Amino acid sequence: MGDWLRINDWVHEGSLFLANEMMGLTPWPEQAEYLGFFMEKMILCTLIFGGIMNTMFVILWMERKILGRLMDRRGAITAMRSLWVGESGVTAGAWWNKVPYGLGRPIGALNGFLNRVAGNRDPNHPTVDRVNNRSWHGVWFLFPGFFQNLADGMKFMTKEHMVPRKADKWIYEIAPFLIISSTVVILGFIPFSENFYAINPKMSVLFMMAIFGIAPLGVFFAGWSSNNKYTLLGGIRSAAQLTAYEIPMLIAVLSACILSGTFNLVELVDNQHYAGSWNLFLMPLGAAIFLVAMVAEVERIPFDMPEAEAELVEGWWTEYGGMRWGLMFSAEYMRTYAACFLFTHFFLGGWHAPFQGVIGSIPIFGTGYLLIPGITWTLLKAWAVFVIFAWLRAALPRIRTDQILEFGWRYLLPLSIVQLIITAVMRLYLFDAENLRFNDRGGFAWDGGIGLFLFIPIIVTFIFSVLFVLYSLDEEPGDMVERPFHAQTLEPAGTHKAGE
Repeated sequence: MGDWLRINDWVHEGSLFLANEMMGLTPWPEQAEYLGFFMEKMILCTLIFGGIMNTMFVILWMERKILGRLMDRRGAITAMRSLWVGESGVTAGAWWNKVPYGLGRPIGALNGFLNRVAGNRDPNHPTVDRVNNRSWHGVWFLFPGFFQNLADGMKFMTKEHMVPRKADKWIYEIAPFLIISSTVVILGFIPFSENFYAINPKMSVLFMMAIFGIAPLGVFFAGWSSNNKYTLLGGIRSAAQLTAYEIPMLIAVLSACILSGTFNLVELVDNQHYAGSWNLFLMPLGAAIFLVAMVAEVERIPFDMPEAEAELVEGWWTEYGGMRWGLMFSAEYMRTYAACFLFTHFFLGGWHAPFQGVIGSIPIFGTGYLLIPGITWTLLKAWAVFVIFAWLRAALPRIRTDQILEFGWRYLLPLSIVQLIITAVMRLYLFDAENLRFNDRGGFAWDGGIGLFLFIPIIVTFIFSVLFVLYSLDEEPGDMVERPFHAQTLEPAGTHKAGE
């Protein structure tokens, strides 16, 4: 699909024009090209980061609503109106007065105006009803709960920041910024479409994976520097868990790069379309390995043992509060959102529409189908992947640390190596470069000259399913008794006696 928006081209031409106009008034007009390049990258980075951060509100709202629906409740229902009106019989509480140096007074004045214009009818009780339609008022009936995250962010900014007495202060303060900064850098490599990205080096996939591995160092430093046994255990668990899952994840990414024939993320997405099949259908096991490893990488249920609330209070988060805690909370969701984008680009064809070649050939309807911007498809696919993350959080229990490590080393690592071997064989013997089509309809390069294009995904999926089943049943229940840790409990809960 051609990116008819062509945002990068518009920004490039506009930046170069402004740079020429500005430098033409100085003694150094020859420097206009460098200034234009700088302005272009700054604008694109701002647009990409702003687009990702603003659209990230959607996944936070989706998670709250999905979890609420699965648990038979309404989920977050705080509307933007609740920020100045209040809710649950409690007014907004003049929180703006807590902002230092009087900077919150304009906010207070604005809140007073909004309360007079869009508050409740009774001026003596400016509250929102707790029952029924408390968030459904006027124009603010849209997306109740959508602005809950804004309210949470304001809460974090107004809370006091405290450092434990015996903590290693410098590392304690730096760790959250190490986590958030590495996450922000990742976002700069994520393209929205083939003509809307901030930076696109030849080895962009390798750069992103390398940067993705920096945040776990910040997690370990945060746990160690807090000088708390719970935080230390959480940091150690995090380091062990991420080590076990990063290797299978990288091998799955390498398999996707081999299948697409490039380490450039934009080319990887386009090559899936031109070759005629998404990587999801050619390597379903690799997609599953990558998804599971990413869930473990961002420490979400069922792989959130480093922050297990029941036994570690909050794990490596325990001693953090205020905006530092808010930064790490934001980083977790930013990394999750980045993982959704990466899965979309690696396995779901990125900004290319589903069945684009077939539906695009339909008269009238197909033409309109191709006019949908690639940015739209990228966001819809990323949000769909996040639904899986939210579903896993609601459906699965937290598993033990030894089970997490065993699953990573014992199952995912060998299966990822098998996936890599099969991927190399497929690329060498089933790929026909002559059938590539660099157009909107794409090509049929995955028949290998043997006319099995439609059957290759089915055959590959069947082989991988058989391998996984056989590998998961490679033990006899009696053999597990000899192991110090095993994934299956042989004795019913509550029957074991201490000391035996």
